[in-house]
Amino acid sequence: MNIVLLGSPASGKGTQANLLCEKFNLYHLSTGDVSRKLAETDQRIKEIIDSGKLIPAEEITMHVINFLTNEKSDLKDILFEGFPRFITQYEALDNFLKNKGDDIDLVISLEVSQEEAVKRISSRRVCSNCGENFNILTKPSKTDGKCDKCGSGLIQRADDSEESVKVRFEYYKNNTKGLIDYVDRLGKLTKVNGERSIDEIQKDLVSAIEKLRNE
Repeated sequence: MNIVLLGSPASGKGTQANLLCEKFNLYHLSTGDVSRKLAETDQRIKEIIDSGKLIPAEEITMHVINFLTNEKSDLKDILFEGFPRFITQYEALDNFLKNKGDDIDLVISLEVSQEEAVKRISSRRVCSNCGENFNILTKPSKTDGKCDKCGSGLIQRADDSEESVKVRFEYYKNNTKGLIDYVDRLGKLTKVNGERSIDEIQKDLVSAIEKLRNE
């Protein structure tokens, strides 16, 4: 069972992806994490990410496929968070999986407005040590400014500024809508309202996945 979870910046897809992977024992592949790891050794990629723009489509597709080949060679029970974003990426990933005896079973789109995304992003914080994510509105830490897991300080990422979010949201709206419409025509798309509580959203996501498993 391979699932793609799409969502604009600050749609909550990272939080929901973690919950789903824990519940269904899925391998979590986040292109955000892959990109930030690449940025640690590549200044060009770091500048792209910090500006809110996307790594070129073909390039990130290559990185994801290489990552899968090295880290998850059985290609089963994967949750792809934020990838693919374009029809060409979807087709490349689907063909890669099919050549290995698997495919994409379900695509879920978390729907939020730009206004909601900007409000959430300005409240997002990440642990400076372990990378755990928090949000002072929807997922606050138990101790203000401190990570629940390791106790280190929380910071705001460079790509979480309001201007950066607006750029990323515009990229998402202009480019990923085509993919969402394409997947909808394939009959593999489920849309979920992302402007609710974490528990309400999770309930709908779990329901969609359990329906798939029971078919």
